Amino acid sequence: MVRFGKKVAVLTLAGAIAAMSVTGCGSIKEDATVATVGEEKITLGVANFYARLQQGQYETYYAGMMGTTGEAMWSQDASDGKDYEEQTKDNIMESLENLYLLSQHASEYNVSLSDDEKKAIKDAAEQFGKDNTDQVKDVVSGSTDTIEKLLELLTIQNKMDTAIKDTETVTADDITDDEAAQKSMQYVLFSYTTKDDSGNSTTLSDDEKETLKTTAQNFVDSVKGGADFGTAATEAGVEAQTATFDSESTSPNSDLIAAADALVNEGDVTEVIETDNGLYVAKLTSLLDREATDSKKASIVTERKQEKYDEVLKGWKEDTKIKVVKKEWKKVDFKDQGITITTSKTSDTGSDSGSDAGSDAGADSGSN
Repeated sequence: MVRFGKKVAVLTLAGAIAAMSVTGCGSIKEDATVATVGEEKITLGVANFYARLQQGQYETYYAGMMGTTGEAMWSQDASDGKDYEEQTKDNIMESLENLYLLSQHASEYNVSLSDDEKKAIKDAAEQFGKDNTDQVKDVVSGSTDTIEKLLELLTIQNKMDTAIKDTETVTADDITDDEAAQKSMQYVLFSYTTKDDSGNSTTLSDDEKETLKTTAQNFVDSVKGGADFGTAATEAGVEAQTATFDSESTSPNSDLIAAADALVNEGDVTEVIETDNGLYVAKLTSLLDREATDSKKASIVTERKQEKYDEVLKGWKEDTKIKVVKKEWKKVDFKDQGITITTSKTSDTGSDSGSDAGSDAGADSGSN
């Protein structure tokens, strides 16, 4: 197996396709069939190019958050006995299948590409060809036809997302207060950890925790006796914070939420709530926070529209024969070919579809 250079620099902007650079050499057969969706073939070229863009997102943004390198990340265990490369490629293939399904059903929603969108896509593909060497295009399957096909699929997906969700006509006015009710509270945390002037954390000893419990209980007694919650918090050396919630909330702490949700009247105060990280106390300030409840209604509308989209897509999948050619899909390997996303210096977005197909960016001629 040919091993490419360890890094490819990918220059992208909001889904736009721009310049790349590679070291080493190697290629795959772009017109090979990697999967079929109904009677339509997904070429290995489209799958490879799309996968490389997704790979770059993970290596650039997620590897550091995980405390590892992109190269090492792909071999780490993910779930279901798979490593991150296998899991990510499974997700990528599912996304590709969805792209093709959405394209196949676009006419049912009167979705098509405008002349401006077609021109923006063509311009982006041509610009990629100008910005990159034949070697680069060979490694990442960056032919004009492949890039145009992918950008067409992504643009249609964006338009279909809106079209399908718009068939769910529920509005915020259709959601009752009871369905969306959000309460509000003030709360404090007496933490079991402290920090010194250098920022180093120390966990309290058992004796110190017992002393802290006494402090927390005195705080409860003071607030229940009529003291202002915020003032009493300051005097106790903690900060009073606010939060809105319902029975399904989990932040800032599920035990705190359960105790606050059990309060009956506005102004009621919980007892001391002991958790793994410290002691909480909460005061119920509203049984129906208007602003938070209205925000929840909007979020319920969004959820229902997403459920409609998922339902439609699921139905198409059940009615369509989909088959992956595993021996071809294996040829897209993340562990031997790294990807890094860099920042575009210029852009010329020629489409309002959301694909931002018409980008103009200079090539990154270096590689790592």
